[in-house]
Amino acid sequence: MTLEIEINNIAFILHNTGALYWPGKKMLLLSDVHLGKVSHFRKHGSAIPNNAMFQNFKKLDAVVKHFEPESICFLGDLFHSSLNKEWILFEQWVSNIRLPLLLIAGNHDIISPHKYEELNIAIHNEWILDGFLLTHHPETREGFFNLSGHVHPAVQLQGMGRQFLKLPCFFRNKNQMILPAFGEFTGTYVVEPQQEDIIYITTKEEVIRL
Repeated sequence: MTLEIEINNIAFILHNTGALYWPGKKMLLLSDVHLGKVSHFRKHGSAIPNNAMFQNFKKLDAVVKHFEPESICFLGDLFHSSLNKEWILFEQWVSNIRLPLLLIAGNHDIISPHKYEELNIAIHNEWILDGFLLTHHPETREGFFNLSGHVHPAVQLQGMGRQFLKLPCFFRNKNQMILPAFGEFTGTYVVEPQQEDIIYITTKEEVIRL
């Protein structure tokens, strides 16, 4: 379910949901949850079951229960679109979770910041913490290790014959790690790692370094 790694001599724990836990800060980092996406697509005629909107909240509850963090940082694209009925579910979740929440604004975060402020959620364009640069879009900046999202990285594995399997992954290079999308129904983008890059694939049961 988890895999412990080190980045710049600091311990992190990768979770198979795509979550990243920073034990030293007791902080949970999640990217691309895309709440509201199910309702958005249903509104435009997509045949998605109505109960699918609850899957993200179940995942959130499960990973919070597992790590018991003292704060949560969302690395962008927390809510997929404009306000819809999933915002009410989000308000309820925030009320129940009772943890400090911070959002690094992403390209899909178009809801007024005042709505987040009403829930005591801080919003920033980026956050620098102990030599780590937290952003939504991947960014290279000298002197910092970047933690980001946005890309929804995945790798395509080839089995015997012509079998292919596409799996989400944490994509890491010398100065950066891109988290997989945490949300359901988000889609993925197949990355092409170079020799020096590190890939941690996520399955329903575990995290595996390739």
